[in-house]
Amino acid sequence: MKQKPKEKSDTQKHPGNKTKEAEELRAEIENLRKEKDELFGKLQRVSADYANFQKRSPKQIADSITLEKERIIKTLLPALDNLEHTLAGAHASENIDVLVKGIRIIYEQMLDVLKLHGVEQIKAVDQKFDPALHQAMMRKHDGEKDEDIVLEEFQKGYRLNGRVIRPSKVVVNKPPLEQADNENEAADNQ
Repeated sequence: MKQKPKEKSDTQKHPGNKTKEAEELRAEIENLRKEKDELFGKLQRVSADYANFQKRSPKQIADSITLEKERIIKTLLPALDNLEHTLAGAHASENIDVLVKGIRIIYEQMLDVLKLHGVEQIKAVDQKFDPALHQAMMRKHDGEKDEDIVLEEFQKGYRLNGRVIRPSKVVVNKPPLEQADNENEAADNQ
């Protein structure tokens, strides 16, 4: 078997190219090292910033909650002061009308404070029963009103910025069970 003669590569043919190519590779390696070091430095800074954020964030949240609580309490204090004055005045005057008037003023003041904080009362009486806003406690029948209308309210409901925080506890208008069954049978027979 005959062996083919080996062809010389470009670097063997031109030894000057070999050193030039090696220098280009060294320069490229050096550039890549610099880029790696810059990226690693950026990564370390971002990691340190994130670690500081994780330490700082819970404290900022706690401080915000504390400040908001303080703001709410400060808005409630005038109503508490008025209640105290009303109670002190009730001892001095035995007039129940004065006491009721003072309590009514305080009630209105408390509603204003709640409105200031985005709290609103849910309307219930004479409204159509809505399970998202009302909690049915009882059912009664009033022939003069439509079915599923709220007849009474045991406890007011409230929304905070549109979200229900406590539903109204209500009495709903429903026909007696026998009457409802008779109406269903009459409808089925038609």
